[in-house]
Amino acid sequence: MASQGNTITYPAYGKINLGLDVVRRLENGYHEVRMIMQTVSLHDVVTMKVLNEDEIRIHTNSGKIPSDENNLAFKAAKLMKDQYNIAQGVDIYIEKNIPVAAGMAGGSTDCAAVLKGMNALFELGLTQKQLREEGVKLGADVPYCIMGGTALSEGIGEVLTPIKEPPSCVLLLAKPDIDVSTKYVYQNLKLDQLETHPDIDGMLEDIENQDLQGLCHKMSNVLETVTGEKYPIIGKIETCMKNAGALQSIMSGSGPTVFGIFDQKEKAQAAADEITAGGLAGEVYISSFRCSESQCSERKNNDES
Repeated sequence: MASQGNTITYPAYGKINLGLDVVRRLENGYHEVRMIMQTVSLHDVVTMKVLNEDEIRIHTNSGKIPSDENNLAFKAAKLMKDQYNIAQGVDIYIEKNIPVAAGMAGGSTDCAAVLKGMNALFELGLTQKQLREEGVKLGADVPYCIMGGTALSEGIGEVLTPIKEPPSCVLLLAKPDIDVSTKYVYQNLKLDQLETHPDIDGMLEDIENQDLQGLCHKMSNVLETVTGEKYPIIGKIETCMKNAGALQSIMSGSGPTVFGIFDQKEKAQAAADEITAGGLAGEVYISSFRCSESQCSERKNNDES
């Protein structure tokens, strides 16, 4: 976070799902999930400035996201203005780096940054817990994006338990040139026909024991049974990453972004080059895990002790 007078800037980090299980469909149409969420270093940059005028302005470097009331960032600012009787307005600029409609919570993380920014700019004094309670009104991923780091996510995604940071690795992200509807994926998920479910508890043990190999062996995402079947290119990208030395490669969220876990940057780069040369993905990034503020502070304290 950077602050200067009535302007504030936040990095808005993307996320991946190290494991994603759907437990059941709820009567309200949502799904009960059990996931391990992980922030990555790839991020948008959200800059906010206080306006004297009572309005919300959205600007962005991307032509792929709305710059009006349909943008989650706009909805976040309006929610805070209405909820806390803020008379002034706000100008929001979103530098978009996270792929759009990619299963990486790009819209949710921008929304989370705006909630944090409104809290800071207008000195509302809300705790992170209170911000997460506001965030869930806007989307299931927003509370997690406010918290960041590594977490067990349950309920519809709003019940969050921070967990230890996984072992460090090199991460390769690849988004093929397709857009996936999250609504379509969940509507077409045949829960009663799933033959296997991710071993979320086993993954939690591997993270606690810092066992990267064990963790990678257990990674899976039940939503691939829908997205992967409809778009075979997802499987092709996964195969390409594994052939180049990925310890594991799966889809994030409802897709279509695929990520690979590597123990060496050279292997990740070789996979990135092959994916790009083969035209399998239009957006390819070498990244890494990103710790939350509390995880980073704990790591610093451990290093100093």
